[in-house]
Amino acid sequence: MSIRIYLLVSVLFTCISSMAQEISSISIESLPGKLEWIEQPERYTFESGILKIHSGPETDMFIDPQGEYKVLNAPGAVCQPTPYFQLSAKVHVNFESKYDAGVLILYANDTHWAKLCFEYSPQGEPMVVSVVTRNISDDANGSVIEGSVVYLRISGLGTAYVFHYSSDGKFWHFVRYFHMETDDPVYAGFLSQSPTGEGCEAEFKDIVYKNKKLEDLRNGS
Repeated sequence: MSIRIYLLVSVLFTCISSMAQEISSISIESLPGKLEWIEQPERYTFESGILKIHSGPETDMFIDPQGEYKVLNAPGAVCQPTPYFQLSAKVHVNFESKYDAGVLILYANDTHWAKLCFEYSPQGEPMVVSVVTRNISDDANGSVIEGSVVYLRISGLGTAYVFHYSSDGKFWHFVRYFHMETDDPVYAGFLSQSPTGEGCEAEFKDIVYKNKKLEDLRNGS
């Protein structure tokens, strides 16, 4: 094989591999459907039940209340849950730049979505942060977390949703309770962001999906 033909074959193989990555969905046994991308990641892996999503530079989902900033390019993979559900995961983030985050997301469309973030604050502290977007984003900081790992959970209650976090995956701390205010189907899944950095890898493991209504929002269950 000549060098020219070899290079052509290599380029074609790279392009085909890239296209396969771009269109591929992710099957996780406990989820009610395949995860589909709302935005493509720079790269991702799913091996041994662990999903890793690597976002590229300046990736975010946020619509500033003052209208000064609107970015909707963070890579996320979602599926349609049942009306009553609980989706949780142990989230690890390689924090490097402020606002780097691993996220559990609810997504209906570009103006109606919500995210529960394990995020790096401007003070260099990992925090639980929630954002609910109904045309504009309502942003709220939560608890500071020691280390680079936390459990996050989003629960569907038919027409409403609730966010929790946990240090051990057993006792769940209440974060936020809200309504999405949209008639569009709401999807749930995983996202990585790096609004000010060069990229961020978020790891999601111990992924659990329950087709079950959360009966008490505030007792730690």
